[in-house]
Amino acid sequence: MNKIDTSVVPVAALDRAGVPLDVVVLVTRIVEFGVVVLTGLLAVDLLMPSDTTDVIYSRIVFVAAVAFAVLAETVGSYDVEAQFSLRKAWQRVATAWVTTTLFLVTLGFLLKTSDEVSRGWAISWFVAGGTTLLATRLAMTIWVRRLKRRGTFNQRVAIFGAGAQGARLADYILTTDKLTITIVGFFDDRQDGRVPTSHHGIPVLGNLTTLVETIRDNRIDQVIVALPWSAEARLQQVVSRLALTPVRIRLAPDLASFVFARRPVVLLGDVPVMTLFERPISGLDAWVKVAEDRVLASLAILLFAVPMLLIAFAIRLDSPGPIFFRQPREGFNNRPFRVWKFRSMYHNHAQLIEITQASRRDPRVTRVGAILRRTSLDELPQLFNVLQGDMSLVGPRPHAPSTRAGGRLFSDVLSSYAARHKVKPGITGWAQVCGWRGETDTEDKLVKRFEHDLYYIENWSIWFDFYVLARTVVALIVPSNAF
Repeated sequence: MNKIDTSVVPVAALDRAGVPLDVVVLVTRIVEFGVVVLTGLLAVDLLMPSDTTDVIYSRIVFVAAVAFAVLAETVGSYDVEAQFSLRKAWQRVATAWVTTTLFLVTLGFLLKTSDEVSRGWAISWFVAGGTTLLATRLAMTIWVRRLKRRGTFNQRVAIFGAGAQGARLADYILTTDKLTITIVGFFDDRQDGRVPTSHHGIPVLGNLTTLVETIRDNRIDQVIVALPWSAEARLQQVVSRLALTPVRIRLAPDLASFVFARRPVVLLGDVPVMTLFERPISGLDAWVKVAEDRVLASLAILLFAVPMLLIAFAIRLDSPGPIFFRQPREGFNNRPFRVWKFRSMYHNHAQLIEITQASRRDPRVTRVGAILRRTSLDELPQLFNVLQGDMSLVGPRPHAPSTRAGGRLFSDVLSSYAARHKVKPGITGWAQVCGWRGETDTEDKLVKRFEHDLYYIENWSIWFDFYVLARTVVALIVPSNAF
C-alpha cells in the first residue's frame, strides 16, 4: 500500500477542516440520477417521430431513474470503497443498471404495456445509458482520487496514547490507503521518558490538557484513544474529560486485536464481538451443497453403472483379489472414514497403515490399475461415499493420515494442514483441476495444493462447484500427473 505522508502536519492544515466525503457521494448520486433521465429523454428526441406522445416514455424514464437510484444504493455503488476503486465502482454500477433494465422489462410484461414501447428506443437507451454511467463514474473516480491526494477529505485525528498500542494504530492508518485521515499528533500524560517524542515523524504534542485546548481551538475533528483496555480506571478518566468536547471519540482496539484487524465485527446483543473465522458452507449453503451432492452423485451412478460393471470385470480378470479397495482417510472435522476405490494395485501390496503414495511406473500397480489411475476411473466408487455423506463431489482431496511429502508427514509440513478438513473432502477439487494432483513428493507441491484447497473453502459457491466439475471433465480427457 502507498503510505500517506508521515511528515509533521503544518499549522495551516490544522486550521482547515476536511470536506465530508458524503458531500461528494451526494453529488455522485445526483449526477448519475441525471444521467439516467437525460439519456432516456435524449433517446426519445433523437429516435422517436415528432408526433410521438412523450408521456409514457417520460414515465418510464422517471421510474427507471428511481429504480436505478434504489438498486445502486442496495448493491453498494456509493460505499466508500466504490469511490476510490474503479473496478468495484464499475462492477456495482453495471449491476444496478442491468437489474434496472430487467425490472423495467418485467414491469412492462406484468402491466401488458411493453407493446406500446419502441424496442429500438429501449435497446439504444440501455446501451447509451450504461455507457454514459460508466464514463461518468470514471470521471467521478478520477476527480475523487485527485481530491483525496490533496487531503480534501482528511479528518484531523489525534491519538491519545503514545505507547505500543498508539504506535500500532498509527502504523495501520499510515499504511491503509483507503482511509481519509491526517494524524495531527500523539498526546499522552506520561512525559517521564516512558513514551517516545515522535513516531514516524508524528510528534507527541502534549498531555490530556493540551489535547483539550487543541480541540477548543478547532484544530481536531476526531480523537482515538489508544490505551490498554486493562487500564479501565485511566480509560474512564480520559474519556470523561474528552466527552465534554464537541469531537468524535473512538476507542482503538487492544494490541492483540491488531493481529485480526481485518476481521468483521458484529453485535452479540449489544456487545461488539470480532468474528475470527466463519464456519464455511453453513446454513442454507450447506443444504444446497448436500442436495447438489446427492442429486448429481445419483445421476452419475446411473450414468456410469455399465462402465463400472465392465471395470469390475476387467479387474477380476487382470489379477486375483477383491474388486474394491477401502482405505482409511481423514474427512470432515478430522473424522476418519473409509474411501471406496477400484483396486488398482496387486492385492498383496495393499497398504492400510503406513501408506506410500503411488509414483510413476510403480511396480505395485496392475496393468488395468495403471489405466484406471491415469484416467481417474478408479475414483468412481467414491460416488457411494458421497451418497453416504462422507464426501462431496467437489472439495479438498482426502489424504491418508500417514501420507508424507518430502519424507515428512503432511501435518508436520503445514501446522494449519487440518484447515482442509473444515469441509467434506471431494472426489475432485480446485487444486486437482489447476494441475496439483498426483504424487506430492515435495513440500512445495503440498503447499500449493493446500493453498488451492483453502481458496476453494473460502470462496465456495454452487457455481464454483459446477466450474470445477466442468474443468474436471476436461482434465479427464487430457490427463496428467496421475499414476
